[in-house]
Amino acid sequence: MTKDVVALTKTMPDPLSVIAGLLSGGPDKLVGAEADGALVRLHDEQGRPLLSVEAPLLVQVRGEARRLLGADEPEVPYWWTEARATTGVKEAEALAGTFAARIATLVGGTAWPREAATSLAVVDTAGMTAVPVPAAAQPAVDVLTDKVAVVIQDRPVVAMTAWLADTFRAAANARLGLQIVTPAGTRLSPTVRSALPGWPSRWVVQDEKCGYYDGLSGAVLQWANGLFVTVESPQATPEDPRTPVAETFTQQIADTGERQLAVSFRCVHPADDRLVLGGALEAVWREITGEPPAGWGTEEPANLPWSLRQVTDVAFERSPEPTWLVVVGVPERPALASVRISRTTAGVEEDVTMAFGYGPGETAPTDAVIRAAEALATRHDLQSMLVQVRRARRDLSVPPRFEGPGVPYAFVLGAEEVRTMPGDRARNTPLREKPRELGPRTRPALYYQLPGDPSDLSGWKAFEELMTHLKGGRA
Repeated sequence: MTKDVVALTKTMPDPLSVIAGLLSGGPDKLVGAEADGALVRLHDEQGRPLLSVEAPLLVQVRGEARRLLGADEPEVPYWWTEARATTGVKEAEALAGTFAARIATLVGGTAWPREAATSLAVVDTAGMTAVPVPAAAQPAVDVLTDKVAVVIQDRPVVAMTAWLADTFRAAANARLGLQIVTPAGTRLSPTVRSALPGWPSRWVVQDEKCGYYDGLSGAVLQWANGLFVTVESPQATPEDPRTPVAETFTQQIADTGERQLAVSFRCVHPADDRLVLGGALEAVWREITGEPPAGWGTEEPANLPWSLRQVTDVAFERSPEPTWLVVVGVPERPALASVRISRTTAGVEEDVTMAFGYGPGETAPTDAVIRAAEALATRHDLQSMLVQVRRARRDLSVPPRFEGPGVPYAFVLGAEEVRTMPGDRARNTPLREKPRELGPRTRPALYYQLPGDPSDLSGWKAFEELMTHLKGGRA
């Protein structure tokens, strides 16, 4: 049974329904509120947490429950109330299921997963206590060592929920790695994939054949000295570690015809009180899909309708601290972006990573890339932009198997970078095609078309040669 449950309701759970849900363990369990009431916990008699409940989130973006849970959702807007049971306590899982079932019954709605929320009866918790957890302040952490925080997730898609975002921050502040453990059928949201820092952080996948392996590299893993580490081959040497790779990770998957168009760019704006943020992302989104983004949020699920004004307000309120955002499209055209807005000595920077999904018979509109690049170069202070095409899932989620790298399709150098580059280095490149000028002729950006497609890695060679040339021969 999953450790997480979610109630999806048309009406916001009122205090009485929440109390009724929390009484699923009987009247003798202790309830406590933290984070100014944003987090409610059910404790055992020793004060150790059994169940943690987040404040209800109003979701105004269609398709998020389907994308993240594979669940049917009410018509938007609806309320998303998430609870997490303490790992390793069977009765705590039952408490979570009963809590969600009671909420859905009392205010009208459904619970995910359905098999976890089938009973309204009081859970027998006689004698039940939770194992002492050093990370009690972080309800998403299941194991804490002096090296890593371990999070166990049994969901269709591990998303950047409020729980997990808090855990990322806590682990970083404590200078710990973050290791996410999932069953074999789980996938990652691209936002979690891009947020995972380097070693010792990793995605740990349970596997029937080898036990555990890294979901991003395929390396076989084992638990040793307080963290998951790679298994060394008996023939390993310091020069050649020969790390075994899980067979599940490398097994050949037939080409389904699904593709992704990946776009990443950075814009550096002059700091100005009149600056509106998010316009660069919207310009690219409109060129690629023909419409603006559907919604955004500071966590997943993305819960707010797309709004340049609200994005700008949130970023300015948090400044000088950076702001992280997730942006999503409509279910009919899978699209997702993560945005990091930060104040630097150069101005206000927007770092954007976007992906658009296409199924068999659908063609990624690569002809729209030039229009998108020109919009960024002429109106949004573009510094650089990279476009790739890759064989990958249309729904944009990251599976625990080898998908292959994307192939660079185009690169764009912003006008200021072109201007500061010595001589004609930016124009006289080793590429077969000359760069295309974008924007004003007196101060143009340069668009470099790269060869290759998802079955031809020559695009990477051309891209590496271009980068070496632009850096003045420095690799």
